[in-house]
Amino acid sequence: MRDAVTVHMNAPPSRVWGLVSDITNTGKFSPETFEAEWLDGATGPALGTRFRGHVRRNGRGPVYWTVCRIVACEPCREFGFVVEAAGRSVNTWRYRFEPSGTGTDVTESFELADTPALRLYWALLGWARGRTNRNGMRTTLERIKAVAESRS
Repeated sequence: MRDAVTVHMNAPPSRVWGLVSDITNTGKFSPETFEAEWLDGATGPALGTRFRGHVRRNGRGPVYWTVCRIVACEPCREFGFVVEAAGRSVNTWRYRFEPSGTGTDVTESFELADTPALRLYWALLGWARGRTNRNGMRTTLERIKAVAESRS
C-alpha cells in the first residue's frame, strides 16, 4: 500500500523544492492532478496549510476535487501532504530532496492509510493502481526534472 520512485535532477535542492512546494505548479507536472489551488487564504506552503487538487483519475476520469493538508514542510529537504476524504487521511504523498553530486535525488512516494476498506481495495486492485501510481510518479518527476534543469 506504498511505493516510491527516485529521479536524479541536475539542479540544486532549492530549485526543485520551489517547484514542488508551490502546489499551483501541480498541473504542469502530474498526469492526474491538472490544477491545484491554496485554500483558507494561504499563498504558500506551511505545516497544516490546506489546498485542493482537481483530479482526472487515471488521466481519463472521473474528475473530482480532493482536499489536502500539508504534513511535511522542510525547505530543500521534504514536502508532504495528506489527501483527505470525509475528514480522514486516506493517502500521504511525499517528496524528499537529497543533495547528490552537483544535483538532487528527488524521491516521490505515496502511502495509503491502513484501514480495512483501503486494505481490501489494495488487495483487489492494488496491482493496477500501484502500476498507475509508479508510472505517474516517474512522469511527474521527469516533468519536474525538465523544468528544474532548464533553469540551470
